[in-house]
Amino acid sequence: MNKFVVCFAVVAVAVTNAQFKCPNDKYGQYRDEVQCDKYYECVDGRATEKLCADGLVFDETIRLKNKCDQPFNVDCEDRIELQPPKSTRLCPRKNGFFAHPDPSVCNIFYNCIDSEAIEIKCTAGLHFDEYTGTCVWPDSIHREGCNAENKTTKDGFECPSEAIKGTDINGQTIAHPKFPHPTDCQRFYVCLNGVDARDLGCQVGQVYNDVTQKCDDPENVPGCEDWYTSTEEEAKESKRTK
Repeated sequence: MNKFVVCFAVVAVAVTNAQFKCPNDKYGQYRDEVQCDKYYECVDGRATEKLCADGLVFDETIRLKNKCDQPFNVDCEDRIELQPPKSTRLCPRKNGFFAHPDPSVCNIFYNCIDSEAIEIKCTAGLHFDEYTGTCVWPDSIHREGCNAENKTTKDGFECPSEAIKGTDINGQTIAHPKFPHPTDCQRFYVCLNGVDARDLGCQVGQVYNDVTQKCDDPENVPGCEDWYTSTEEEAKESKRTK
């Protein structure tokens, strides 16, 4: 699943330090051994203690000058301490990706940039995973309290379990598999990401071809050759009996 990448400024707050010793007289940035969002900037052998912007942590392996990144991209190991959070209702910290405050809403999350929350909705069928900062299949994280996705259409069609894999007749993966309606040649179902069912239909004059998984001319679909002729006759007969 794709990661959501958003660029934003990182503010480092300098504080006094009298303990850390720079390893040389050159410029460099070095991690704190206790606090994951704290680091030291050395200039001419003199260390300045700094903090990443609230919500970000320091990664000395990044080659850029700005070495603060999202926590899910950094292995803090046993450096579990962090600066006190500066939180708002939707942003537990000023920066980062955070789940919806309602634990039953799992497909919506927020990208917080300097405490400004930007709402993002996962693709149909997926849930937000705060440990990776991505939207993933629900069965891979099993978040408690999540409402089930809409797997059923109004007429009762439910996406079959094999739809999650979504493979065509050639074994190729299909992101949104389709299925024919059992009684209506013009209609068909789409399972978004193999999970979220949608009831769709071909334009008038065409029927759904289950082999090609596209709308087609009736004469190319066995069993539906006379679909529009028969439906017109049924409509006329219905009017006569009223």
